[in-house]
Amino acid sequence: MINIKTAHEIALMRDSGRLLYACMEELLRHVKPGVTTKELDRIAEQYITDAGAVPSFKGYNGFPGSICSSLNDGVVHGIPSDKEVLRDGDILSIDMGAILAGWQSDMARTVGVGEITKEAEHLIKITRESFYAGMNKACVGNRLNDISSSIEQVIRAHRMGVVKELVGHGIGREMHEAPDIPNFSFKGANPRLREGMVFAIEPMVTLGKDNVRWMDDGWLVKTADGSLAAHYENTVAITANGPELLTAP
Repeated sequence: MINIKTAHEIALMRDSGRLLYACMEELLRHVKPGVTTKELDRIAEQYITDAGAVPSFKGYNGFPGSICSSLNDGVVHGIPSDKEVLRDGDILSIDMGAILAGWQSDMARTVGVGEITKEAEHLIKITRESFYAGMNKACVGNRLNDISSSIEQVIRAHRMGVVKELVGHGIGREMHEAPDIPNFSFKGANPRLREGMVFAIEPMVTLGKDNVRWMDDGWLVKTADGSLAAHYENTVAITANGPELLTAP
């Protein structure tokens, strides 16, 4: 069942989203060569807790970090480490969430470390564009597959890979709620979108093929062919006036 949020509940989720956005903006200022992913994790955890919120990833199914940090061919769910040092030319995906007053927010960004290649810049740009193509379909009366197919169309138009083993999701009091939100056109249950639905829309895109593999730690997911990957996510509410970004300033 897809949970429908009231205007008041969406306002509380907006507060959570604004906090998370501000945290991400602060965190991205620290992304530079020589910094470890564990340092970034500590910064994010301190920022979120100082604001009276809880890092929703920490302890989730045993995950040890407050952020997921995935480098280069890492798609998602990388564990921050003091041994993982950012280097010039890397691309880094940061995914994180916060719980404020009981309500969740979730977002992700992929950014370059120092000077990156034109191909990597293009990958990050198209991943972002695919998100907005999907978000713009998050309107009352549309169907879920309108979001999914719009994301895929942008990615395929640029001959990039679409990760299919991992998808977006509903969000509210729980980090993961119904429905799953694929980043590709699908068949089967295709609910009509209603005011009050809130989704975490999150395309995951590769410069190679669609396939991924799980690492031995049980968390980090990498591209199977070693190609670069990017991730872009926001929490989005469906309103009478169209989609609203909740992870925004």
